[in-house]
Amino acid sequence: MSNSTRRYDLDWLRIFAVLLLIYFHTAAVFYQGELGEFYITNETKSFALNLFILFVHQWHMPLFFFLAGAASWYSLQVRSGWDYFIERVRRLLIPLTVGILTLVAPQVYLNRVHQNAFQGSFLEFYPSFFNGIRPTGNFEWAHLWFIAYLFTLSIAALPIFLRFRKIEHPDSTSFIVLFSLAIPLAIIEAFLRPRWLGFQNLYDDWANVLLYFTYLIYGYVLSSSTAFQGALDRYRSQIISIAVLGMTTLLIFWITDSVPDRSYSPAYMLYQAFRGVNSWFWILTLLSIARYSLQLQNRYLQYLSEAAYPIYLIHQTIVVTIAFYVVRWNTSITVKFMVISTTSLMLILLVYEFLIRRWQSLRFLFGLK
Repeated sequence: MSNSTRRYDLDWLRIFAVLLLIYFHTAAVFYQGELGEFYITNETKSFALNLFILFVHQWHMPLFFFLAGAASWYSLQVRSGWDYFIERVRRLLIPLTVGILTLVAPQVYLNRVHQNAFQGSFLEFYPSFFNGIRPTGNFEWAHLWFIAYLFTLSIAALPIFLRFRKIEHPDSTSFIVLFSLAIPLAIIEAFLRPRWLGFQNLYDDWANVLLYFTYLIYGYVLSSSTAFQGALDRYRSQIISIAVLGMTTLLIFWITDSVPDRSYSPAYMLYQAFRGVNSWFWILTLLSIARYSLQLQNRYLQYLSEAAYPIYLIHQTIVVTIAFYVVRWNTSITVKFMVISTTSLMLILLVYEFLIRRWQSLRFLFGLK
């Protein structure tokens, strides 16, 4: 994107989403529920942080894929399909490979030590990282699942992207159209989520694959629509009201432990359909608020826009490492949360500034120019 067409609101949203991950994965240390255990877990759990995890989980990854779709639209305005493919390999596949070998293995090692399933040094553990795919083995892609999914879905969507590179948008978008875009998401959640809860293994995760593919396409098609952007402005109060009301309803379900059991029952399918609609309205809410209040360009935006991707790649390894030691402390959850998140943020920024940003070879390996 040239500076004249760059969407600063989307840049700020991407930065917000990436930085939020530090606090999300710190909260995961104190989480217990159907989303599964984190690599390092505190003995005592936090109900408040459980709710925080469930709240953020509603819209966080859909936002990432929507923003990735928007970025693909801008990318294909100045690139051919082949150039886009090469850019995906350079920016996604290479960092994914490097990250699995250097950033994921330490997390699995610390998890095994934390669970008293391995004793020894990291170098002694490393060969066993390749002894099979988890859960039967140690090999996995941890938080880098997003990169694997984005690469796969971007290539799968490329024919659609090229077909709709130039889109004739309507002059205006009604609220009914905004709402109707939630219907495919609700259908995916209702009919696929009972079977595939979602553990990001790509080959047997059809609820997430189709959900994130839809968000990717939505981001691609809608980011260039002035009618869609106008609707975000025109219906801002209605969008926010529906999102807040929907999340309040879900919070009541979570707090009262009233979520139906996972099955193909009408109650559970309706619950998941409701989640699908709610997620979409939170995406609309964040896009609308960003359009209203995050149009500022400054040196912080320029710095953090470049830093966001490397921060995503390295953040979880640092959070896991710090949490490995902090959970042993005899202190409150609040203190542990603040120490893990704050120390992680500072260390992540230091690693980016003094290692990744300043070394050309590391810039390449972490997807930067």
